[in-house]
Amino acid sequence: MTHPLVSVRDLVIGAVTDSGREVEIIRSVSFDIQPGEIVALIGESGSGKTTIALSLMGHCRPGCSIGSGSISLGDKTVTDLSEPQRAALRGTEVSYVPQSAAAAFNPSQRIMDQVIEVTDIHNLMPRKEAEEKAVELFRALALPDPDSIGQRYPHQVSGGQLQRLSAAMALIGDPSLVIFDEPTTALDVTTQIEVLRAFRSVMDHSSMAGVYVSHDLAVVAQIADRIIVLKGGEIQEVGSTRDILENPQHPYTKELLAAFDPVPFVSARAQDVERRKPILEVKNLSAGYGAVVKGVPNFKVLDNINFRMERGTNLGVIGESGSGKSTLARAVAGILPRYQGDVLSDGEELRADLKDRTKDQLRRIQIVFQLADTALNPSQSVGSILARPLHFYHGLDRKARERRVIELLDMVQLPSNMRHRLPGELSGGQKQRVNFARALAAEPELILCDEITSALDTVVAAAMLDLLKELQRDLGLSYIFISHDLSTVEAICDEVLVMYKGKLVEALPAASMSQDAAHPYSRLLISSVPQLDPDWLVNLEHDPEMIRAMDGR
Repeated sequence: MTHPLVSVRDLVIGAVTDSGREVEIIRSVSFDIQPGEIVALIGESGSGKTTIALSLMGHCRPGCSIGSGSISLGDKTVTDLSEPQRAALRGTEVSYVPQSAAAAFNPSQRIMDQVIEVTDIHNLMPRKEAEEKAVELFRALALPDPDSIGQRYPHQVSGGQLQRLSAAMALIGDPSLVIFDEPTTALDVTTQIEVLRAFRSVMDHSSMAGVYVSHDLAVVAQIADRIIVLKGGEIQEVGSTRDILENPQHPYTKELLAAFDPVPFVSARAQDVERRKPILEVKNLSAGYGAVVKGVPNFKVLDNINFRMERGTNLGVIGESGSGKSTLARAVAGILPRYQGDVLSDGEELRADLKDRTKDQLRRIQIVFQLADTALNPSQSVGSILARPLHFYHGLDRKARERRVIELLDMVQLPSNMRHRLPGELSGGQKQRVNFARALAAEPELILCDEITSALDTVVAAAMLDLLKELQRDLGLSYIFISHDLSTVEAICDEVLVMYKGKLVEALPAASMSQDAAHPYSRLLISSVPQLDPDWLVNLEHDPEMIRAMDGR
């Protein structure tokens, strides 16, 4: 058998809690990775996936340290190296592709300068040779205009293109091991397929090994040779991708697979005629960004959008990045003033700019953003964050606010003592629940959910959906659910709007999207959803009609 490229033995990683107590967050983890093999680390938030992956680079997050055990990479024992020696490995022998490519690039520097930076830092090759190699990688990663894309700035390319460019940055030093840390989580399904195809193509034509960190089992199925299932910092199960997906042995693995397929939900539709008045009507809505000239913005995003939704129902909005999904939510909420059309709530017209709306109109429609990390003020406690809307909308005094904060935390199934913590002390799932509780504090009638489960692992996302369903039954809420995860939309929505290049191309019953989709883009979007089948992407690549549709959309 080939000597393993990576060998991890009895790895223990510790962390220091706020109280100063040391705890083990990774416990006696051992595994090997062979040259050319891609191994996936899967598990819920806090399972240790990223912590283990970063340790292969000799890196630990602040407050963490390797307590015992060993990590070998080729002929080097990473755990025995000094920090300067470990730094010398990064970019040359092991490299990293982050979840957020936007955070990996400096917006003020051209893409080429950043992609080839590692070759300069480690004196790997002359600049001209590095640029030529970068162009070869751009071509291999199926990037448009490979000869000139490097001269652009990060904001001048799409999210999917930037993610592939971050892979080029990681690959240019010819590392033996590449760590992919949830690199497709925030991408829509069609862009996700493009990125996966590109990653697989490059890895298949090299001898590099890979570690793929993800909570998306369908994505893992397309790229990994083996899967390591983690929970609570311990390995629960290891096996080939096919064996894990088709014949899981550990109860936790079975739970992860079960959570991948949410149970469809029938919303609590109001029955009496009065309450069946539409909670929201959007008529001929157009919106965009930039300077307004003669009443029209420079960059038009939404074009003549029309729909209505009944009280007590849930509306899904799907489409690729740039289709206008989030812009629609912002225009409805008044965050982005529309330049044409009408928005009505219960038959009452809402002014285009939220500054011109009444306090009660603001209260009735709340928005929950995708990233709780940026939506929650890191310097304020959870209690202060939740107390602010209680004071603004309801004028509660301090004692009443304190009581209501505890009630809100209970509603989103968080303990009352969490009100004293800062957002940075919470897990991703906990932060998103606080984010949602803040919207509930206003006692709204309609909540706009903008990709609120996309950054959550499968189990936590399923729990979040269960919470939304329970709150809808208890409070009579309506949701607009914006997502690139079609299975999530299908599980919670009654009707789905399909958006493409700022237009509403089709409205479909959520329960029969696959059967009823008539527009070519709707069919492409639905057929692009990865399946729990290791052969799915391979079969897709041999479907000429599908590839033509993706390349020409």
